[in-house]
Formats: sequence, structure tokens, C-alpha cells
Amino acid sequence: MYQTHKTYITPDMKMAELINENSKLLILLEHFEIDFAVKDKSVKQLCSDNKIDLCCFFGFWKLYNGFFPAINEINALEDISAIIRFLKNSHRFYKHDKYPELKSFIVQLHERHNSEDILLIEKFFNDYFEEVLEHLDYEESIVFPYICRLIEDGKITQKNNFSANEYRDHHTDIETKLTDLKNLLLKHISLKNDFSLRRKFLFSLFELEFDLNVHSLIEDKILLPLVGKIEIEPSNG
Repeated sequence: MYQTHKTYITPDMKMAELINENSKLLILLEHFEIDFAVKDKSVKQLCSDNKIDLCCFFGFWKLYNGFFPAINEINALEDISAIIRFLKNSHRFYKHDKYPELKSFIVQLHERHNSEDILLIEKFFNDYFEEVLEHLDYEESIVFPYICRLIEDGKITQKNNFSANEYRDHHTDIETKLTDLKNLLLKHISLKNDFSLRRKFLFSLFELEFDLNVHSLIEDKILLPLVGKIEIEPSNG
């Protein structure tokens, strides 16, 4: 995961100033369903107005700013339902924003470059995103319902084929294939006299990569450990 502006935030900092420093925070706000018109509000005010747990917001904010939350900060996160809502919103971003955007760039590439290279990019992209969608469906149909039942019932009633190791391995595979797709454009395929479209396509891929990496970190390093603590509590025995 590459670094962003590493500003250490405090609750009293103005949101607009922080967004000006790191525009990727707009994606964070979108996943939290916070209006971009933040006015002159501080981080604390914004969280209060939107009924968002400050610890959760700070933990995720750090990831978008190039830090990783400390253990005590992760342990302070208690609203697992809020974490799942955030992750579901990120799913909508991938499926209904990034996928159509990237697909439109490929269509434009087809129109401008009728070559085998574009067919290769298209096939690689389609295969890659099919795997992404399959993983998102696994999370929405298996993982998230399992976690919701767990936090609601306070005990394990059925694992429903959920595997933490499989969950993590699939993340790694998705990230590797996205790197391969970028390298096709950066190292192997030349699109002469079409710098603008290739740049836009790559920028979109980099944005997707960044957010998918944050998404994976939240699930692997924050959500799963919190769920694991519930699973081993005495009441679950």
C-alpha cells in the first residue's frame, strides 16, 4: 500500500483543510455517507452530526492518510455494524462506480485502437473483475451475515462455510492480479498518441488499487480480529 500525506489528525482539525491536503479522503467520506460540503466543521463535529463513532472514523482515517491504527485504537472499536456498513458502501463504489468507469475506458480504447493488445487488456480486466465481484458476493452472502448473527446472538450457531484464511488468501490474489493488469499498460502495451486516455485509465486503476488495499486492511487487520475476540468469549463455548 503506497503512502499518502502522513498528517497526524486530531478531533479539532478542520475537515476541509485535510481534504485539500489529501483528496483521497473524499472516498472515505463517501463510504461513510458523509456529504462533501463539510463547511468549516472539525472532524469531531462532522462525526457527531453524522452519528459516526469517532474511534471508527479515526481508525479508518489513518489508513487513508498512510498510518495504521495502534492496537489500543483497534481494541477501542466496538461498533462492528458500522464497520460492515462502511465495507458495504465500498462494495457499491467498486461495482457501480469503478467498474463502469474502467469499462468505459476499455470501450474507448477499442474504438481508437483495433488491436490484439486491447483484446488482451479487456480479457484480463473482465477476468479480474469477475473474481472481484465473486469475492464481494462471498462477503455479502456469507461473511457479513455470519458476523451480524454473531454480534446479534453473542454465540456461534453456524459457521456457514466462513473461513478466515480463505478470506485473506482471496484478498492477496485480487491485489496481485490488479498489479498484473497495471503492468500490462506500464511495461508491455504501447498505445501511441493516446496519452490522455491511458493516463485516465491508469489513474482509475491506481485509485481502485488504493481503496481495495484499505478495504483489505480493514477486513483482515481490524474486522477479523474483532470478530475473533467474540468467537472465543466464554459465552460462545
